[in-house]
Amino acid sequence: MYYDVIIAGFGGQGIMLIADILALIAMKEEKNVTWMPSYGVEMRGGTANCTVVLSSEEIGSPVTGHPMSAIVMNEPSLLKYEPMVKSKGFLLVNTSLIDPEKAKRKDIDTLLLPANYIAKKLGNSQMANMVALGAFIEKTKVVSLDLAIKLLPEIFPERPPKFISNNSRAIEKGAEFAVKGEQG
Repeated sequence: MYYDVIIAGFGGQGIMLIADILALIAMKEEKNVTWMPSYGVEMRGGTANCTVVLSSEEIGSPVTGHPMSAIVMNEPSLLKYEPMVKSKGFLLVNTSLIDPEKAKRKDIDTLLLPANYIAKKLGNSQMANMVALGAFIEKTKVVSLDLAIKLLPEIFPERPPKFISNNSRAIEKGAEFAVKGEQG
């Protein structure tokens, strides 16, 4: 098994957190993992992306020119990474911030996910990254969705139980959208 994904957006969207959680789940599942972040010059509002490679075998390089998938949380990320996704790959597009008409490729599986909208309906638009994580895991099955939820207290040890349950719900709602194609 080999799977690579680029997660991209702007600083403050929780891009690195999505990557961290994917990497942690994969390690718990005893997969090999590489995690390679890249930041723009600004801390908030600048570009941020991270490449995560998961494999059952040793990983030769953390760099990928044509990932199997991409999670794009803003329009500049769509424009940059959609062309790179391998044919028959997967693209998750945050349609809360990206016009769905701009996702043009027909040779890849594209999920148009209103991540910010779903997160806002749950009470906190900052959970859009967790919504995207849940949808991504549900669509790709590259790691365990149950384990993602189970690991939240370990990932956020200082956070109160309400924070954990809210993020669990966001992951679940993202997964639900990936299956049903609606907010439900």
